[in-house]
Amino acid sequence: MSTSSDTRPAGKPSARPAPSGTRLTLRDATLGRPGVPAVTGVDLDVAPGEILTVVGASGCGKSTLLRTLAGLLPAQAGAVEQDGRPVTGPGADRALVFQEDALLPWRTLRANVELPLAIQGVPRARRRERAEAWLERVGLADQAHRLPHRVSGGQRQRAQLARALAGRPRAVLMDEPFGALDAQTRAGMQDLLLEVLHGTGATVVFVTHDVDEALFLGDRVALLGSGRLTALRDVPRPRERAAHDDPARAALRRDLLTALGS
Repeated sequence: MSTSSDTRPAGKPSARPAPSGTRLTLRDATLGRPGVPAVTGVDLDVAPGEILTVVGASGCGKSTLLRTLAGLLPAQAGAVEQDGRPVTGPGADRALVFQEDALLPWRTLRANVELPLAIQGVPRARRRERAEAWLERVGLADQAHRLPHRVSGGQRQRAQLARALAGRPRAVLMDEPFGALDAQTRAGMQDLLLEVLHGTGATVVFVTHDVDEALFLGDRVALLGSGRLTALRDVPRPRERAAHDDPARAALRRDLLTALGS
């Protein structure tokens, strides 16, 4: 997962080496519910440590793709694999982040971040330490004791990101996580995401309806449309804000917008 020095500063190191990213593969896969395919014939290989962004019109199957990789929806045909092994259900090493923050409203931010660690059986003192370290990394150290409804939408998304990464996943699957945020908060969350991913080695699949977001974050961008994976393109100079006007990136942006009918 490549990076530029001005957009992904090193974060606070974790106490133990982070696990490496995982390979996620779809082979001739039909995705959706029984009798209602959303996407067919999908061949996709997401490399360990890669950030793959996925764009497409509403209802094209972006979320279905993500939930299939997460193990929440079985493929109706073809193969879904993680490191060459079939994906048969959810796994702790594949974290899913939603547009809605999905925090438990009766738990403090720290208790929410501790939740996946408790499920993994991490001792209480150790999980509190790790939760507090992640809240500090996302800028919420002074909000750890607050309930979700007492903080802003952007802060709730920061807490959700901390919760997802606290469990040390090998893949992070993100379903339009910043779609409800205003432009300034959204840009800040993009930068924060890259900062906190730094050093984790995690593979990321990031669904978005925003082409500019896809081109900023992704090593590659996948385009879904008409029930198919219609394009898979390398992104020139990913994670560089100044590359917005790079001719190659601008051309890719035009191609994607044209395909989306924008």
